[in-house]
This record gives sequence, C-alpha cells and structure tokens, in this order.
Amino acid sequence: MKSENFKRFELKPFLIEALSEQGFTLPTDIQERLIPAIRNGRDVIGQSQTGTGKTLSFLLPILDRIDSQKDEVQAVITAPTRELAGQLFDELKKLLNFCPENEQIHAKLLVGGTDRARAVDSLKVQPHIVVGTAGRMADLIDDQALKVYTASMLVVDEADQMLDMGFIADVDKVASRMSEKLQMMVFSATIPEKLQPFLKKYMTDPRHVQVEPKHVTATKIEHRIIPLRHREKIKFVVDIAKSINPYLAIVFTNTKEQADEVADAMYEAGLNVERLHGGLQPRQRKQVMKQVKEVKVQYLVATDLAARGIDVKGVTHIINFGLPQDLDFYIHRVGRTARAGMDGIAFTIYEDHDQQAIEKLLKRGVKFTYYDFKQGEWTQLDRAPLGVPGKKKTPRSGESKTTTAKKPAEQKRTGGKAVAKAKAVKPGYKKKARFKQAKEEQKLRRKKKK
Repeated sequence: MKSENFKRFELKPFLIEALSEQGFTLPTDIQERLIPAIRNGRDVIGQSQTGTGKTLSFLLPILDRIDSQKDEVQAVITAPTRELAGQLFDELKKLLNFCPENEQIHAKLLVGGTDRARAVDSLKVQPHIVVGTAGRMADLIDDQALKVYTASMLVVDEADQMLDMGFIADVDKVASRMSEKLQMMVFSATIPEKLQPFLKKYMTDPRHVQVEPKHVTATKIEHRIIPLRHREKIKFVVDIAKSINPYLAIVFTNTKEQADEVADAMYEAGLNVERLHGGLQPRQRKQVMKQVKEVKVQYLVATDLAARGIDVKGVTHIINFGLPQDLDFYIHRVGRTARAGMDGIAFTIYEDHDQQAIEKLLKRGVKFTYYDFKQGEWTQLDRAPLGVPGKKKTPRSGESKTTTAKKPAEQKRTGGKAVAKAKAVKPGYKKKARFKQAKEEQKLRRKKKK
C-alpha cells in the first residue's frame, strides 16, 4: 500500500517508499502539524508523550531538506542517553535504506562509552547528519573533529529529561557552535519552567504543538495494583514474576541499587533475567539491549532510564516495584506494553504512603483493578483496599441511587465490611467536661467561704 496521505507533504519519493514499506499510511496528529512547519524552516516545540509518532515528525522533514551533494554536517540530533540516541539512529537508518545511490545521505552515531579516537578518525569525511549524546558531540567539537558550524538544523529530543540529567549545558555548547541561522526543534513530554531560558536563547516564535493522547495510556493495558501489606517486598515481586510467565516483562525500580537487588533475587530464583541501569558500563548496557531485542531474556529489571523512548517489542507485562516520584514516568513505564494493538498488564505493588500518588493517577484517567496475590493465587478485590481510593459502590437492588459511598478516609476495614470510622472525640466528652468544670467552680466557692 502506498502512503498516499504522506504525499501531501511533498516529501522525496524515497521517504514515501520507506514509509510504505514500514506500513505507515496515515500521519499522526503531531506529524500532521509539525512536518510542514519544519520543512519551512520554522522553530518548533513538540510536546507529547511517547508513542505519538514524534520521531518521524522531525526525521522526515530533516531528510527531505538534506542536500546530499554537500559533504558537510547539515543536521544535529541530540538525545539524553546512549540508548535513546541509538534508537533514533536505528529509525533514521530504516529511512536511509531506501535512499537512491546517486543521492546517498550519510549519518553518524556519536555517543559516549565508545572509542573516541575511532570516532575522530571516522569524521575525516563529515556526515550529513549526526545523532548522539550532546556530551560526546561537544568533546568532538572541541577536538575540531566534528564541524557543526555548517549545520542549521538542531533537534533536542526528550528535552525535560536532558534538563533533569544536567545535559542542557552540553546542548547549549553544541548549539552555540552551529550556524547563526539555526532552526531548533525541541521535543519533550513536559516543558519545565527551568527550560525556558534555553528555549528563548535560540528560538524565534516557535510553533508549539501539544498533543494529548486520546487515552492517558493504551486502552488494552490492565492496570493492577496489589497491596504489599506486611510482606517482604523483593520476595513478593519474585513471586509475582514467577506467576505470570511473560513473553517479556520489564520490572521497574526507582534506583539502580533496587534494580540490582531485585535482579539478583530473580536470578537466584531461577528466572531468565537481565538488568539495565546507569551503573552498568556502556558495553554491558549494549549487550543487554541486544539480548532483549533478540528475545533471549524473559525478565528485564530496569530503572527509568529504560522507560522513555526505548522501543522494545513484545513486552507483555510491566511490574512496578514501586510507584515513581514523577508520575509521568508511570505513563512512560506502562507505555512499553500493549503496543501495536496488543494486550498488556501492568502490576504495581503499593504501600500506604502511595495513596496520594494513586489518587493523582486516577484523576489522570488511569483505571485500576484491585488484586491481591497470596500463596500463588490471584484474587480480585471487589473494592479498593484500605487507604486506596476506588469507585463508588454500585447500589444494590432496592437501594437509592442517590446514596453516596463513604470516602475511603472515613472508612476502616472491620470483618470485611466498610463501617464509619470512630470519631476522634469520644461520645459524652462535652458533658463530662462541663461536669468537671462545675466541680472545680464549686471547690473555689467553698475556699472563699472559709
């Protein structure tokens, strides 16, 4: 099938052919709104969650504008991590595979953790496009190996994560060495206030497109939350992992120390597990991702480094060892499953202090189902457990529909029934206080008479 709807953008024929080969027929919302602006050389801000098609929204118009006859850098694409940069480069190569021999466009991946001398040697002939981490690019610019002064197109992908990780200064360094007629394209799930000075420095009247997904998460994800109660957490997550037998499951932790502890416990339990976090050497991380993509791993224990932008196919289950502090990462985590129309289940182990976070996710449209897991058996709970907000109880036959359920904070669990919580002030307190006060006054009167 020809990608007729992309033809409206008047892209080069090889790009239309590449899209058709990959099965893309209709532009997404963000592609529809940004491709024309980028082709026209305008600064843009694309604000969207993962899975909205933002990568193609900048790769297509950039490739359309590259002049293959000029052996100079024309576009720079930066990402906060090596893994994200590698994925962008892979997507770029899928498009370049259809480039005609007489119009070959050359691209180079430049990331830390690789041989710097070899990278310098590979830049003797400057590529048309460089993709990579800003830190490595800045180093190669200082070495005068990478010449970006000819480049007029700069992409800053996952800008909020770039800011959080402290890499905006490196991006600034790269941008300052580029062409004065710089076109900047910034893509991010959120646009923090601290990012504004950087944006104002380089952007002129940017086209700001914010795309909200129709659903906060994929509709085919079941969000199960499971109370930890008094169980040992690492053993509990291992038991849950054993029970699901996934095609591929990602277990998310908030720290690399937790990731190591969980991965070690799963390995000792005989599970086929690998780990992925910032504490690993670049070569180790690369090997892990290769094993995951080749379906040689059944369980991947990861920090949020792996949550944003890394597209691993075949993820059937997500297990959250705990809720992330930044709840946007919950959306990114569960977004790894239920892709391309498939089903997925996201398990989240929660504790009492998670109540507020769960309330916020409920308000954002996440629909939880409540389960417990005991002795290898799953039990669906008919209502939210203690301390967790849930839906109002459906009135039974004969009950008034106007009856409202008590708020969770006003309930306590007693014998499986929700009953009104005892008042903080004991019954008869005021009466006793008045009696005590009258007695004291009587004593004072007696003393005066004496």
